[in-house]
Amino acid sequence: MAAILCLCIVAFSSCRQNQEPWHWEKGTIVLNTPERPAGQEPAIGLTADPIPVVRIGFVGLGKRGPGAVERYTYIDGVRIVALCDYERDRAEACQKILSDAGLPEAAIYSGEEGYKELCEREDINLVYIVTDWGHHVPIARYAMEHGKHVAIEVPAALTVEECWQLVDVCEQTRLHCVMLENCCYDFFEMNTLNMAQQGVFGEVVRAEGAYLHHIWFWHDWWHNWQLNYMKSHRGCVYPTHGLGPVAQVLNINRGDQFRTLTAMDTKVATGQLAIETFPNDIENPEEPFRNGDHSTVLIRTEQGKVIELQYDVLNPQPYNRRYQLTGTRGYANKYLQEGYALSEEQLKSIGIENAETEGLNGHHFLPEAVNAELVEKYESPIAKKYQEKARQVGGHGGMDYIMDCRLVYCLQNGLPMDIDVYDAAAWSAVAELSAISMENDNAAVRVPDFTRGHSADRDGFRYAYASPEQEAVSDSIAFRYTQTLKAEGPEAAESKLKEMLEAQGK
Repeated sequence: MAAILCLCIVAFSSCRQNQEPWHWEKGTIVLNTPERPAGQEPAIGLTADPIPVVRIGFVGLGKRGPGAVERYTYIDGVRIVALCDYERDRAEACQKILSDAGLPEAAIYSGEEGYKELCEREDINLVYIVTDWGHHVPIARYAMEHGKHVAIEVPAALTVEECWQLVDVCEQTRLHCVMLENCCYDFFEMNTLNMAQQGVFGEVVRAEGAYLHHIWFWHDWWHNWQLNYMKSHRGCVYPTHGLGPVAQVLNINRGDQFRTLTAMDTKVATGQLAIETFPNDIENPEEPFRNGDHSTVLIRTEQGKVIELQYDVLNPQPYNRRYQLTGTRGYANKYLQEGYALSEEQLKSIGIENAETEGLNGHHFLPEAVNAELVEKYESPIAKKYQEKARQVGGHGGMDYIMDCRLVYCLQNGLPMDIDVYDAAAWSAVAELSAISMENDNAAVRVPDFTRGHSADRDGFRYAYASPEQEAVSDSIAFRYTQTLKAEGPEAAESKLKEMLEAQGK
């Protein structure tokens, strides 16, 4: 009888694990990982055929969408084909951006399912999604299922289940699913990444990231969706600005991966005040605010590195993404004081030696002149290429423009993306995983491996580049197409494109 009872308990436990989204393993919460469907292959380092002229449809033209449309009018080899928003007048308003840039009008789509008509067009290569968070995954899935690459504003997904959906559809369709994490393209972050990759800090063992930003303007958002989401969801709900740049330094999904996460939050204080401040915008105002004022997340990687992540958009404080690296031979910090700390010995080993480096021991930030020499020596090639125009075009100081340029560059040259679907999933999943930890007395949570065992297939994070010859050809085609489009219109531009491709034997 005892043996039968044990078998019944084991069977019940196994059945329950198959039904529940997670289970306990030695005190750690482990989420169930769905098996990769038969015939579906990993998309590690995914590439697609080069697209000489990237034809884009924008979906979501409220808060950030118009700025994205405007940035793309400065990028050669791009044709803005369609504009879509739930409210038609927002999409129509973006036509002026195109006309001011000397570009032809785009098709307009609107309403609850206007994005579907846009995605079904045969003349679009890329769907650029700038909607509220809740529509990111449904639109991205529909676009990929209809043959389109997708670029999704942050966070790419809201739940672990949605992350798996993006991974599976990307692997099935072999189409790019890029998350638009602009903070990975800020100048300090790119230069520091270059330093880390060349061993300036030794081995980076700890990193910090954050999104500490007093955003008291939710009423500017469509139906105040952001405040309503925070009211009804607990956790570090907007993790990727702080997490993305340090994940690249630590080679996450490229040799290392997140292993366990522990999270906690403060009490709800200012959050409840927000309900009282914006009563007309709040859904179910009688229900309490769930998101704690300040969230803290600790992540340990498989290789024993630690990331500390913070989130607070409710309380007054200086803007701060932290971005801090601690290495065995050096240190980097962006907020609130920007700079590097290296010893005289380490500076000498990388070829920086002068009167001002004498006696430096890594205990203080570098003198201004030494800091400038270090930055000049290790300036990111991408920052160097785009920075002049990026500062003119703007978008959070230029990083948005660089992000867009890299996306178009990789599409035009048939290269892997800087931020792929596995990054989008791993970084975005922290939102729900942190909530699970908080709801279970700050327990450790195993972070799913969205590569399903393929995180070591790549050895470290690296930007992909075309050969100088290929880049020269793609740049020439892009430039001449855009010049013709502005001067002579769409028909002449398409004719010129055909002529140029035939000359290349394509």
